[in-house]
Amino acid sequence: MTASILRRVRVRWWMLIFMFTFALMSFVQRTSVAVAADTFMPILHLSQVRLGWLNTAFFATYTAMQIPGGALGQIFGARRTYVAVGVLSLAATLALPLLSMAVTGTALFVALLIAQLVLGVALAPVFPVFAAVVEAWFPRRQWAIANGLQTSGMVIGGALTPLVVVALTESFGWRTALVLATLPVAFLTVGWGRHGRNLPRQHARVTAAELAELDSQADTAPPLSWRRLGQIAANRDVLALTFSYLCMNYAFYLLTYWSFLYLVQVRHFKGIESGIAGMIPWIGAAAGSAAGGFICDRCVRRWGARRGYRVVPLLCLPLAGALLLATIHVDQAYAAVAALALAFAAVEINEGPFWAATMAAAGTDSGAATGVLNTGGNLGGFLCQPLVAALSASGHWDAAFETGTVFAIVAAVAWLLVDCERTVRQPRP
Repeated sequence: MTASILRRVRVRWWMLIFMFTFALMSFVQRTSVAVAADTFMPILHLSQVRLGWLNTAFFATYTAMQIPGGALGQIFGARRTYVAVGVLSLAATLALPLLSMAVTGTALFVALLIAQLVLGVALAPVFPVFAAVVEAWFPRRQWAIANGLQTSGMVIGGALTPLVVVALTESFGWRTALVLATLPVAFLTVGWGRHGRNLPRQHARVTAAELAELDSQADTAPPLSWRRLGQIAANRDVLALTFSYLCMNYAFYLLTYWSFLYLVQVRHFKGIESGIAGMIPWIGAAAGSAAGGFICDRCVRRWGARRGYRVVPLLCLPLAGALLLATIHVDQAYAAVAALALAFAAVEINEGPFWAATMAAAGTDSGAATGVLNTGGNLGGFLCQPLVAALSASGHWDAAFETGTVFAIVAAVAWLLVDCERTVRQPRP
């Protein structure tokens, strides 16, 4: 009975499970070093400043490669691109536990810096190429929910990494912990290489009924050209979405990197209680990501692309700003945790609308267009980090959260410039 039910599941949902897991593991790979840092820094004589440079190296190449990663993924196809992602990212994340046994001092730091640069390049295509997978494999009515579910995989990875890495470190040591935490990428890459396909018609298990449900034009789209890439980057809807995404991700990175420190320094959580309190906002984010895609798809079916994609961001981004203010004004510590969880959910509920709207604007050039979108999103992180660091270091946590409120409101206003019923023209190259 179970096997029969599994065979009847549309193949596109199996493709989504692969994409969900790639997103989850990408966050494990990018954050596991930071989680284990407190253990290995004194052993390897790495300063906190040098650790900061390692994080900066990753974000530099990760941001710079969003557009090229999306474009190259569109050219070479999702199957080969994700295999490359898996191989390169696995090599980069194994560099710390393996190289630290062979070299020390400045040589080790330089080697780790190179590894983080490679990791940024390797993981950059994960989300832009997924948009191309969704455009090819899913009907338009399911674009937002597919994007939302993949984003929930990302935030679940963020929630699980501290618990998994700390538990493995206590049992086996930090080197083995980092190896075991990233080892699933090897199995994931092999599985995708065997079962993943660029287009539904290339997969032997896709039925005629499933093909009939799709409205993708990926089969007939001409190869991506420089001219068309320029049109995508200059499209007014893509630019408006990118600016809005930059502003929203300021709030996202505020919550991602600074909420735990706020709970420890201001709300005085300690020990295992701090770990549990720090995990709760991530749970809210995962729930918001999945719910936002579902709600957005229903809104688009009811009100059309122009109004339907706007509904969730126009309501939830100001709500996220209000909840950031509530976090710093409530008296009880657990009330602040609840406000953070709801704020994170109100931010991440917009992921599906952002990515689906960009796909609606770009059509078969979704990989390149979402590369533009995610470049803006990561620039929001670069803007957030120094400003929030300066404010929080001087004790101005209230001001730090207030900046998040301002950016969330600006992100909502920018959606008024978006009309997803316009489409990007795709002339022949």
